Amino acid sequence: MNGGFDLERARRETRGCAQRIHFNNAGASLPPAPVADALYLYLREEEEQGGYEVMARRAAELDNFYAASARLLNCSAAEIAFSDSATRAWNAAFYAFDFKPGDRILAGSAEYGSSLVALLHRAKRRGVEIVWVPDDEHGQIDVTALGELIDGRTRLICLTHVPSGSGLVNPAAAVGEVAKSAGVPFLLDACQALGQLPVDVEQIGCDLLCGTGRKFLRAPRGTGLLYVRSTLLEQLEPNQLNHYAAELVTVERYRMRSDARRFECWERSCAGQLALGVAIDYALGWGLQPVSERIGQLANTLRRELADIDGVTVADPGLQKCGIVTFHAAQVPAEQLQQQLAARQINSSVVPFSANPVSAARRRQPPLLRASLHYYNTSEEIERFVAALRQLL
Repeated sequence: MNGGFDLERARRETRGCAQRIHFNNAGASLPPAPVADALYLYLREEEEQGGYEVMARRAAELDNFYAASARLLNCSAAEIAFSDSATRAWNAAFYAFDFKPGDRILAGSAEYGSSLVALLHRAKRRGVEIVWVPDDEHGQIDVTALGELIDGRTRLICLTHVPSGSGLVNPAAAVGEVAKSAGVPFLLDACQALGQLPVDVEQIGCDLLCGTGRKFLRAPRGTGLLYVRSTLLEQLEPNQLNHYAAELVTVERYRMRSDARRFECWERSCAGQLALGVAIDYALGWGLQPVSERIGQLANTLRRELADIDGVTVADPGLQKCGIVTFHAAQVPAEQLQQQLAARQINSSVVPFSANPVSAARRRQPPLLRASLHYYNTSEEIERFVAALRQLL
């Protein structure tokens, strides 16, 4: 299964592999040594030299985050903003729209619970209408239905590329074609996609995109990014401004930045920003296509093995699937399984209702266990995971 993939290097540079089986990469991956070391070194320098002084001396390395993100997404560095999470980035983009009563927002069923709260908030405070696009027979967003739902009141299309609670990969590029044809802005939640799938904003056609560092990009927690297409930028005004996002021209007048950094705050984790840039460069060094192929092979192997266990039901919908594998067992509840696996030094997670509440309500499934794999995981770890499950069941 390794093919030409340098698994030995991937394991060597992932120090946590020696202690446990980490199948919770959709929660937070194990950072590789170069990323962790970059973070630790920066923090040590802040301790010894002072935060402002280190920031000034290492300004070029901090700016690498923007260039690295641009390479990752195939966009301009001026279209990138740093954020402390994907949720913060999504909210920054979403709340920049000046919605009016009667405006319609079309959203897929896989939206994350935090995004649902924001959607309901705008519906309550601004009188916008939230329209849930149906799923097709494969469980992914119905692109034909999406096109039929667009009308003159539609202001925004929201889609989660990869849900938090299943292995589905939504057809984002097909949605992008519909959005572009209709002239409707398209906001893509790529939180679970970045780092495990190639994500090209030009190929997809999204106008805004949010992502996190801690998941498949293998960066520290508290890091994320926002992409805003330059042609849309001038139409959006952040709902909060500060003296970094907007220059004070006089005591009575300010001028917003012309780039996506108008969505940033001056104060942030500089160590986190630097480490996220290192993590993106590290991911690009492996190549996102080889990474995606390896993750997909591992996940497909796990799905096949799980399907052979009596009482286990694999729950991932969609035509295209990724490295997130969800399932439930008739014999033991998911939460109990997760705890019993953790006692064996095997990390997994339970899918909460808040992960994808709309699709969860539609599908009416029991709580699911989530095993999310990365390229540094192995076939032997899958065998041990499955053997442990068989024993517990």
